[in-house]
Amino acid sequence: MFYKAKTLKGYKLHSLDGDIGKVEEFYFDDQHWTIRYLVADTGNWLTGRLVLISPYALVAVNKEEQFITVNLTKKQIEDSPSLDSDKPVSRQFEEKYYGYYGWPLYWDGPFMWGSYPSYPYIVRDPEIWKRSSQDEKKWDPNLRSTHAVMGHHIQATDGDIGHVEDFVIDDEAWAIRYLIINTQNWWPGKKVLISPQWIESIDWFDSTVFINLSCEAIRQSPEYTEESQLTRDYEAGLHRHYDRQGYWVDESAAKKHSR
Repeated sequence: MFYKAKTLKGYKLHSLDGDIGKVEEFYFDDQHWTIRYLVADTGNWLTGRLVLISPYALVAVNKEEQFITVNLTKKQIEDSPSLDSDKPVSRQFEEKYYGYYGWPLYWDGPFMWGSYPSYPYIVRDPEIWKRSSQDEKKWDPNLRSTHAVMGHHIQATDGDIGHVEDFVIDDEAWAIRYLIINTQNWWPGKKVLISPQWIESIDWFDSTVFINLSCEAIRQSPEYTEESQLTRDYEAGLHRHYDRQGYWVDESAAKKHSR
């Protein structure tokens, strides 16, 4: 299912032995645009440290009761590598973190979740982890905060068109499928969806996202509203408008190949 980052903010986190807090925000990498960590607000439980939870531990999102099930105990989280709340997430910390939980490193291969080209979604089977190639090309992840990127300006090929208002997250792959763009300064009241695949470059210092689409193409694109249902028909129409192939085409082919 699809969830907006702002919608998930505040959802309770249910561990194997009790509540551990609420969703605060997410960290994603700016290469695959995939959620790498859920940042938990643990209240007075683990003060002074940043509590990060990898999608490897996220079991299910309960929309009706607004909570996310986490496949960890409170003791596991408490004993996990500690990160000061005012420190950035370093490669050294991530290696300790993934080593502690025994999960494969997501940057240990060129694909969304490492060395698994046939698996567009998270591979949770340790037996498959053992079969991953150690010769795959690694990459250096740069983590970004969903909260920090909200408000970034969007620059089309021929002008400004709005700002990032939110993110649409697919809780099966934990990928950011779309950025929700508010264009109210140009076309009052209209919001549109932009795929990360259509981003040309990003100036993080200047808080500007450059996309290889024209202002007119964006203006004519299907409108996104709070009532919009992100069905496959809606997605297909959006991609047809921009003459772009849907992400699900490649992932469907990968699924067939993995059987």
